[in-house]
Amino acid sequence: MLQGRMMDRPLLIIDILKHAADAFPAVEVVSRTVEGPVHRYGYADAYRRVARLAHALKQLGVEEGDRVATVAWNTYRHFELYYGVSGVGAVCHTINPRLFEDQLEYIVNHAGDRAVFVDADLVPLAEKMAARFGCVEHWVVMTDRERMPETTLPGALCYEELLADKPETYDWPELDERAAAAMCYTSGTTGNPKGALYHHRSTVLHALGLLAAGVVPLRQGSVVMPAVPMFHVQAWGQPYAAPIAGAKIVLPGRKLDGGSLRELMEAEGVTVTLGVPTVWLGLLAHLRETGGTLTTLKHLMSGGSAAPVSMVRAYEEEFGVAVSQGWGMTETSPVCACGADGPRMDAARGDARYALKLKQRRLFGVEFRLVGDDGEPAPLDGESQGELQCRGPWVVGGYYDDEAATADAMTGDGWFRTGDVASIDGEAMLQIADRTKDLIKSGGEWISSIDLENEAMSHPEVAEAAAIAMPHPRWQERPMLVVAPRKGASPTADDIRGHLEGRVARWWMPDDIVFVDELPHTATGKVSKLRLRERFGNRVPPAARTLPSETEPWTSITPTR
Repeated sequence: MLQGRMMDRPLLIIDILKHAADAFPAVEVVSRTVEGPVHRYGYADAYRRVARLAHALKQLGVEEGDRVATVAWNTYRHFELYYGVSGVGAVCHTINPRLFEDQLEYIVNHAGDRAVFVDADLVPLAEKMAARFGCVEHWVVMTDRERMPETTLPGALCYEELLADKPETYDWPELDERAAAAMCYTSGTTGNPKGALYHHRSTVLHALGLLAAGVVPLRQGSVVMPAVPMFHVQAWGQPYAAPIAGAKIVLPGRKLDGGSLRELMEAEGVTVTLGVPTVWLGLLAHLRETGGTLTTLKHLMSGGSAAPVSMVRAYEEEFGVAVSQGWGMTETSPVCACGADGPRMDAARGDARYALKLKQRRLFGVEFRLVGDDGEPAPLDGESQGELQCRGPWVVGGYYDDEAATADAMTGDGWFRTGDVASIDGEAMLQIADRTKDLIKSGGEWISSIDLENEAMSHPEVAEAAAIAMPHPRWQERPMLVVAPRKGASPTADDIRGHLEGRVARWWMPDDIVFVDELPHTATGKVSKLRLRERFGNRVPPAARTLPSETEPWTSITPTR
């Protein structure tokens, strides 16, 4: 083999911030703090503080490969930990504070976290869990001395005091680019959570992939707000992509309600934002209720679960904001596909355009394939469906210290089983049909819960809807809809069925429709179908009932109207 004569330099996360400090020193990192005030500084200032953080970590005895946990919101101190922890060769383990206590206990002890950095308002949670975290040696509260809460956390340290006397330069080690750099656990809806362990190379390549044309439109002059939490899959790579592009980054703290998001967007001139549909539905409701506008926002990326077509249409037609749909998972860093821009989109009109909006084109570097029920590859013709499998430089090759879960997730030839059912066309356009576990099989035929939900949510009085399977004595399963009306609205079951007429096949029509004040959500903002199944999974379709049903256990349910 004739080898090229190029330098071999490792791809390291700290070099992203060093580049931003050199090339875009005054471009801002802005964050709404836990304490209240908005904080701002430039990339050069951030880099100097990250150097001080690195010295502090070494003072605590943190070594290469050690896991350092964060229990924190989207703030500048969390941003600093993203770089300081990985920069010294340790692993930044972001933890979702909304998880169940048993999940938190499992995650911290399974990861073996040596230190935990916690936001001041989350100290009560940390105090409650501290005795259950047998591996933790250091607790650091992410605030200054003036706002340092009284706490029972053993040996609790103040973040700002820890950094105060440290040098503003650091001799960063030249690490192996495949050294572990960050860790995020799945939410663990079935079984224990599973750890995705990212390395420097995967993280840098993922950030570069995001900056390709047609993915996330970032450049110098852009202002990006990740409304996806920094504890959830590295905030979809934005704390890394923005500094590479020289874009201003705006971190919303813990406030993701519509009013707070709009206020910060307008104040800071946000042009691009990313988050889950639940957040965007909340912002949309706020805008409609208040008559608010979005004067600077140009692009909104939605991901985590399927975006309702009605939501996409509303943002584009009512507020002039372009919407794209991304696809990814904790195990894929997360973004592997996004948007559908190009000649097809330019030529599409009306409903055809919005249908195309819900598709995604895979990013360069990632490969997809479909596998049918028979274990054979499914055609990539845009119609045939199969389980989506993927591989690429930012896709996991297995889970951290979990051989059984790894064996379940990986194929014998090295592909990752996503658990999504999808179709792919001849232009690498991905259309997710459903999660394997969410498909409804009625009389031997599949019903897509996503498509049924999308049509229900296009009703003007519906805020959110979820479709789940209910048992049926003849058809095995039939769909039911759980509907959360918009504020002040009172749609009836007949209203919803009338709206669905002609929009879905007649045999897709839900056998039962119930109304709730709001749908339950997971810790990452997705609708929790697990909780819906627990409450409604054994509900008998009205036509099949022989006895009056007992009162449903969920008190927010109103009778089917």
